[in-house]
Amino acid sequence: MQRKGNFLLISVVLLVVVFGLVYAGVTLTSNLGKSKAEVTAENAGDRLNKLYKKISPAVETPVKGQIDLDPVDVAASLPDIGKFPITVNNTNDNFVEIFSSTEKSGTGVDGWLTDVATEFNKANITVNGKPVSVKIRNIASGTAADYIKSGKYVPDAFTPSNELWGEMVQASGVKTQLVTKRLVGNVPGIVIAKAKYDAMIDKYGSVNIQSVTEAIANNELSMGYTDPFASSTGLNFLVTALHTFDNTNLLSDKAVQEFEKFQSNVPFIASTTIQMRDAAKSGALDGFVLEYQTFVNAADLKSGYVFTPFGFRHDSPLYALGDLPQEKLDILKKFAEFVTQDKYMKSAQEKGFNGLETYKSELAPVDGDLLISAQKVWKEKKNSSKPITAVFVTDVSGSMDGEPLNRLKESLLKGQKYLGRDNSIGLVSYSDGVTIKLPIAKYDTNQQSLFVGAVESLQSAGGTATFDGIVVALKLLEDQLAIDPNTKPVIFVLSDGETNQGYTLQDIKGLIETYKIPIYTIGYNANIQALQNISSINEAASINADTDDVVYKIGNLFNVQM
Repeated sequence: MQRKGNFLLISVVLLVVVFGLVYAGVTLTSNLGKSKAEVTAENAGDRLNKLYKKISPAVETPVKGQIDLDPVDVAASLPDIGKFPITVNNTNDNFVEIFSSTEKSGTGVDGWLTDVATEFNKANITVNGKPVSVKIRNIASGTAADYIKSGKYVPDAFTPSNELWGEMVQASGVKTQLVTKRLVGNVPGIVIAKAKYDAMIDKYGSVNIQSVTEAIANNELSMGYTDPFASSTGLNFLVTALHTFDNTNLLSDKAVQEFEKFQSNVPFIASTTIQMRDAAKSGALDGFVLEYQTFVNAADLKSGYVFTPFGFRHDSPLYALGDLPQEKLDILKKFAEFVTQDKYMKSAQEKGFNGLETYKSELAPVDGDLLISAQKVWKEKKNSSKPITAVFVTDVSGSMDGEPLNRLKESLLKGQKYLGRDNSIGLVSYSDGVTIKLPIAKYDTNQQSLFVGAVESLQSAGGTATFDGIVVALKLLEDQLAIDPNTKPVIFVLSDGETNQGYTLQDIKGLIETYKIPIYTIGYNANIQALQNISSINEAASINADTDDVVYKIGNLFNVQM
């Protein structure tokens, strides 16, 4: 009997153990991949408050600094022209230097002009009995226009993506002469997900710039476009939209009012095409702008998206700049003739150019002064219905000592000139702990002076608690949203990326995702990947500041986002 009792006891124990293991396994499996502190919209505030209280940030009394009221000096912010690569070198002393847009003067499918110019230099072309050649510099159209307009560097010639940049260069006082309206064919377009495209066909009967802007204004289409100060397609889209709102006057009260209504429902303006493409891949956008040559070379887009052309064609006009001697003008004319040969037009087609040749723009040419005014209207009105509130989170740890902190200060002091006056800003610094250097307030002259003073007072020491700094910024923005729910919150983190104290990304990632606040990162002597991981959560951009064009880059970023 004793043996039988022991057997029953052992059986019961085994059953309990087995049951316990099964239960533990089920529990483990059901929680696999879940955070211990999973954040939802309902508990985000509580979670943020708990994290914030553990940090207990210091609060400084801001001291005013001396503000600089001079206008933005674009030339001073531009780096040495050597920053932008020469993709074809001249082969003799009788040459012209040409600034070329990046979609045609790079490599691979983006290297059509690179290949043709190389062939031109091998072809023994002569002018006045002397061999000639070309020098091609790869540089984005908007950046190239900034060099030329500011006088920082003016090449012999300029072939931007479209004619709008040529008009603005001419309006800035630089003498221009159109050598040819077209080197190679291309078209800008709106790329829309197939399901959304079909839905628009059902409702509007067609998809064009008119129906797209109407759908965006009605909050039926989530679409992004690129910076019209830097991007050819973004500038084209702005002008085309304004024309749609009033085809008799791009800057009429009606056009501006319709633009404001439309812009209030635009969720995303990208600093770069890459940033916009990443946002589209995440499913955050129904559509975005892109050139046709890029579209046909993107395998991940052709099957699930539909391309609809709009605006002015992107046919790469060629302009001579300044008072060129006749010999240089003759070289440019020879080059323009050379590229039109059948074999080069065929190679262009193989790289995605010269497609949609039947598309013709319905827009009349736009004067350069009007284009410059349109950019200014965009800057003033793009956030007018929903102003921005930004918190700058600055790393003042010991690893930022010296040049990194000096560059950070320079970036903010020069970049702050691009901040819109209707927006609000604050400043947080962090090392071992976190300090609120400047509480959030509207960016008027007083706040600007306090911001300058706060930046100038930054000093480096201690460890790096990056995510503690972000938590404090989130808390400041949450409090501001309680006061003004109509504001759009943004965070800018300026750091070397090396977090070694405080919270981790895993601790606060759920909060960032739940609040959906974009965090733009700017890295100084940085672990760029660590910063990109932060920015990628909500499709924000990440900038490497370890270059001499950091002020220019940050100016462009602030110009778009603020």
